[in-house]
Amino acid sequence: MIRLTEIKLPLDHEEGEIQAAIEKKLGLTPEQILSFNVFKRGYDARKKAKILLIYTLDVEVENEVALLEQFTQDPHVKLTPDMEYKFVAQAPADLTERPVVVGFGPAGLFAALILAQSGFKPIVVERGKEVRERTKDTFGFWRKRNLNPESNVQFGEGGAGTFSDGKLYSQIKDPKHYSRKVIEEFVASGAPEEIRYVSKPHIGTFKLVTMIEKMRAKIIELGGEIRFSTRVDDLHMEDGQITGVTLSNGEEIKSRHVVLAVGHSARDTFEMLYERGVYMEAKPFSVGFRIEHKQSMIDEARFGPNAGNPILGAADYKLVHHCKNGRTVYSFCMCPGGTVVAATSEEKRVVTNGMSQYSRAERNANAAIVVGIDPERDFPGHPLAGIELQRKLESGAYVLGGETYDAPAQKVGDFLKGANPSELGDVAPSFTPGIHLTDISKALPDFAIEAIREAIPAFDRKIKGFASADALLTGVETRTSSPVNIKRGKDYQSINLKGFFPAGEGAGYAGGILSAGIDGIKVAEAVALSMTGQLDNV
Repeated sequence: MIRLTEIKLPLDHEEGEIQAAIEKKLGLTPEQILSFNVFKRGYDARKKAKILLIYTLDVEVENEVALLEQFTQDPHVKLTPDMEYKFVAQAPADLTERPVVVGFGPAGLFAALILAQSGFKPIVVERGKEVRERTKDTFGFWRKRNLNPESNVQFGEGGAGTFSDGKLYSQIKDPKHYSRKVIEEFVASGAPEEIRYVSKPHIGTFKLVTMIEKMRAKIIELGGEIRFSTRVDDLHMEDGQITGVTLSNGEEIKSRHVVLAVGHSARDTFEMLYERGVYMEAKPFSVGFRIEHKQSMIDEARFGPNAGNPILGAADYKLVHHCKNGRTVYSFCMCPGGTVVAATSEEKRVVTNGMSQYSRAERNANAAIVVGIDPERDFPGHPLAGIELQRKLESGAYVLGGETYDAPAQKVGDFLKGANPSELGDVAPSFTPGIHLTDISKALPDFAIEAIREAIPAFDRKIKGFASADALLTGVETRTSSPVNIKRGKDYQSINLKGFFPAGEGAGYAGGILSAGIDGIKVAEAVALSMTGQLDNV
């Protein structure tokens, strides 16, 4: 097939105009086009009154080689690449060892799936519960303030991404098309077909729940095993080689191949690994607040008269501002038509995050507005110092919120003026259990407050209304990414523990569902090659 890129059509184009655009581009008659499909659809909203859809199309024609020769100088007409996933190794028939995958978020899920599809029958160890039981616990905390430290937004089947917007796009380089494998597995498990081609695909929490269950069933059908409500409490090692793990129930599993995919909030696991001598370094992350606006305002600012168009859906944004004090403030994990959610995994701490359903139909838009921080400047001296900083800020937010798991909050207008908190305006808070209006400048270090106060008016120049006095800030956002990086080599193994494969966001190698899934695939390939004596091929 032939791939055409940058095919631009009006937002309200008729269905037949895609075929007409192909005919015009390639100089063909309708009869010469055997078939076509949309590989990708994005949009250009720079001119709000004249938004364009931008297509990437795969077209089937006769004599495609001859046709391509006519377009050798055109970068927008190329042969469609082979994007089918290729397994790197298959388990031998006399397999005597089973790999262990610790954590069942996106990285662990795809590591286990690839290993299962390759015949290695992985054993998955997940400290939290299966996804439906975990959902009950999470909603129980939001509604009744009953926190289960082992089953919540952070811990359980599906990982932290289960309670999110379900974004499936990333800026990582992907020459082997691993992202396509992730997308195809999601679609096969019930995700909407459109995630194959929309430029910014998302799934939403409720759809993710059923998809994860189906993927789990596939792993089990292929010989895998899942241990829920079971934490890894220790590692076994001999001469720099991992030999197994001890579980929280006292069981010991022997294996010389262990994938660590625990997510960014497994603080006790990081502490255990550090005590056992696994090499890690402190890593930069970001802290800040969630900001909420009416979604209708964001739609109008981004799409103008085309706001509300069903093809465009709820508008998102991505903002960055470099501040005078040397800090960078940026929007993170923007959730159109979503809610701000309580995301703590530890008692007497308050943490915010954002979540959307597939419909993105809630009244508010929310995003984290965060300040980048780094170990040398802000938490020097110890690989785990970032965890202690997170805990300090989260404990402070708990106190500011009234020590009830309510989150401290303040209107943007009051925050920018440094004024005492006043009553809510036209932006109703979405956070549950609830909010407590207070001076949230006390929730973060002075440099972060200074930077955010400078950035919000700057963002208003890009999105009119962003600095609206009635917009709402809720805090604190601290779990933007892992505060540690568990160092690994080119073979994906820990640099000082052979057979131990750090993976995903918790280990410092991903940020979001898609990139974590991709990293899980890469690590699974390394494990498969190692178990078949081919690891040098990585």
